[in-house]
Amino acid sequence: MLEKVKYPMGSDTTGRLSRMFGVYDEATGLALRGTFIISPEGTLLNSELNFYNLGRNIEETLRKIHANVHLAASPAEACPAQWRKEGDKTLTPSAKIVGKIHEAMK
Repeated sequence: MLEKVKYPMGSDTTGRLSRMFGVYDEATGLALRGTFIISPEGTLLNSELNFYNLGRNIEETLRKIHANVHLAASPAEACPAQWRKEGDKTLTPSAKIVGKIHEAMK
């Protein structure tokens, strides 16, 4: 099955990368399940950390990647939790919408 993978895969056999991201558990020698979205400029845009036995949701990760691409082009906007794709409603952050996101999304 892995022979069909079309992108490079890596392994962190020494735990160096896991330690760098703060997800390595020295007591067990295991890394927590971490997902990190980093911009081409090296800025950490999103991080998600799950315990060993909780899986990650690829659809949500892809949504976050697409949202970050959109926000790089439109930095004055915000993508709410229900934002899925280009063309979905965004918000313009301001004090006026604090506590009123639901109403702002109508």
